[in-house]
Amino acid sequence: MKQLNYGLALVALSLACAPARAEISDNVVRIGVLNDISGIFQDTNGMGSVEAARMAAEDFNGGGKGIKVEIVYADHQNKADVGSAIVRKWLELDKVDAVVDVPNSAVGLTVNELLRNSRMTFLASSTASSDLTGKACSPNTIQWVNDAWATGNTTAAAMMGRGGKDWYFITVNYALGQGIEAEATSYIEKHGGKVLGSAKHPLGTSDFASFLLQAQSSKAKVIGLANAGGDTINAVKQAGEFGIQQGGQSLVAFLLFINDVHGMGLKAAQGLQLLEAFYWDMDDDTRAFAKRFAARPAMNGKMPSGNQAGVYASTLAYLNAVAASGSDDAKDVVPQMKTVKGKDRLFGEVTIRQDGRVIHPMYLFEVKKPEESKYPYDYYRLVATIPADQAFRPLAAGGCPLVK
Repeated sequence: MKQLNYGLALVALSLACAPARAEISDNVVRIGVLNDISGIFQDTNGMGSVEAARMAAEDFNGGGKGIKVEIVYADHQNKADVGSAIVRKWLELDKVDAVVDVPNSAVGLTVNELLRNSRMTFLASSTASSDLTGKACSPNTIQWVNDAWATGNTTAAAMMGRGGKDWYFITVNYALGQGIEAEATSYIEKHGGKVLGSAKHPLGTSDFASFLLQAQSSKAKVIGLANAGGDTINAVKQAGEFGIQQGGQSLVAFLLFINDVHGMGLKAAQGLQLLEAFYWDMDDDTRAFAKRFAARPAMNGKMPSGNQAGVYASTLAYLNAVAASGSDDAKDVVPQMKTVKGKDRLFGEVTIRQDGRVIHPMYLFEVKKPEESKYPYDYYRLVATIPADQAFRPLAAGGCPLVK
C-alpha cells in the first residue's frame, strides 16, 4: 500500500511540474484592430484596416482545426492615454488575444510597453517607430510594413543618389516625424549632404504656408515631408500653390500612401517621390487581393493602402501561428511566427527576425503625371527596388535586448 501511495504521489508531482498544455483561451481567438477611425489616418487605416483583418480571418477559415476568430475594433483618437485604456480593457476584461494596426508611434510605443510579457501579441503593422525593434523591443511584438529607419535612410539614400544633397524638413512634432527626420538626417550628414533647417508643426495642421515659405527660402534642393495622412496631403497641395517644384526644389514624402495620392489628385501629387512596402498594382497576387478588398461593400471601390495590406498579412500570419502552435498566448505564438520564412503574397519574400522586425523588399516610386495614368488608382511608377537586407536597419545595430 505504501508503494502504491508513493507511486501515485510521483504521478501527481510530475503532473504538477509538467508545463501547461498549449491551448486557445475560451476557444476563440479575438483580434483587436486599434487605429484612427475618425482622424487624419482614417483613409490609410480606419475601417479599411478592420475589413482587411476580417478578410484575413475569412481566408484563415479555422486553420483546418475549426478555430473560431472574432475581430473587434476601436478608435485610439491619436491619443496614447485613450489607446492604453482600450488595450488595458481588452487585456483584462474582453479576452482579446492580439492587437493589430496602431498608426501613431506614441500610441504604439505605449501599447508595446503595456503588453510586454503579457499573454497578448502586438502586431504593429502600422506603427512606424523603429524603437519597437530597437531599444524598446518586446518578446510580444512583431513589426510589419514600414518603420522610421527604413523610411528615413532608404528614402534619403535614393534622393541623394539623384543629386539631392541639401535638405529642409517639414516635420510633424511627435515620435513619428521626429524619428524619420533623425534617421534621414543621420544618413544625409554621413554621406556628405547638409540639412539646412527644419520646421516643426503639430499633428492635424491645416495651414502650412509659413513652413513652406521657410523651406522655399532655404534654397534646399530637397524638401522632406516627415509627416503622414492629412498633414502630408495639405502640405503637398499648398506646395503646389507656392510653385515649389516648378521653382526647382524636389518634394519627397516620407510616409505617403495610395489613399493620400487619391485624396490630393495626380495634378497636385505628380512628381512626388515616396517609399512604399506595398502597391496594389505590383503583380497578380497584389491585384487579386486589392480587387477583393475594393469589392467589399464598406470599401466602395477603394484600393488598399500599404498599412491595410499589412493588417491583412500580419493577422493571417498570426492566425497561422496560432494554428501551428495550438495556442493564442504570445509566449507560444510569437516564437512560432519568428520561424516563418518565405513568400508572402502581398510583401514578397519575408523573414521575421529575433527583434520582431519583418523584413521584406521596399520600393521607391514616383507619382505619375495625370496623362500617364491609364485606369483608376494607376498612380505609381517604380523607380527602384530596395532588397530586404538593405531596406531595414541591420539586426545588430538596433540595440534590441532580445538579439543574442
